[in-house]
Amino acid sequence: MTQAHIAILDDEAEIRRMLADALTEAGYRVTTFARATEFEAAPNRGAPDVCLVDLGLPDRDGLAVVHRLALESGAAIIIISGRAQVQDRVTGLELGADDYIIKPFEPAEVVARVRARLRKGRAEAAPRAPQLARFNGWTAEFDRYVLVAEDGTEVPFSHAEGEVLRMFLDSPKRLISRAQMQETLGGAAGESFDRAMDVRISRLRTKLGEDPKNPRLIKTIYGAGYIFLGDVSWG
Repeated sequence: MTQAHIAILDDEAEIRRMLADALTEAGYRVTTFARATEFEAAPNRGAPDVCLVDLGLPDRDGLAVVHRLALESGAAIIIISGRAQVQDRVTGLELGADDYIIKPFEPAEVVARVRARLRKGRAEAAPRAPQLARFNGWTAEFDRYVLVAEDGTEVPFSHAEGEVLRMFLDSPKRLISRAQMQETLGGAAGESFDRAMDVRISRLRTKLGEDPKNPRLIKTIYGAGYIFLGDVSWG
């Protein structure tokens, strides 16, 4: 099996060393960066399977880095930050992060979270998991992270938005509760998870050209969850 590549972007040398040691010991290939400009200039920037990103970077807004990675990369994104407020966690998840770890943390926790994201990624990329779905005039290409309209217009979506979209396309015309969403997508249940899901669904509706007051495809069943009403074909 190919050795997974983990990129660490954090301006604290001790944090970089601690995480690199723990992840290397766990069998991963690790590269570290102190600044966003170094990370973006690296020739293999798009290669990591998981990116660990600190929000408090000296040369760039960490949230902007997260958002750009979510749009341009298929890597899983885990924020590592000392910002513990719910709104900070929600914003990070809204912008495309897959997970959020608050400093200080134990290296073993980070390794476990990385391992969980990689397991999920392998399951999604397995041969039995097709990468193309058609529904109601749209084609979702999960290998390229784009929605293609009937006229050929391409609308990109983030890795996190793609997870939500795949969940709906895998279970069309079935009610999906909040508890089922949390179990399928992972992450800690609670206000930040619920708000992040609401935002991701809202963004998917916008990208699909839905009327926010009366969406045709992704319906909210108040007090119960969501239901996707499209006709889906995979492959």
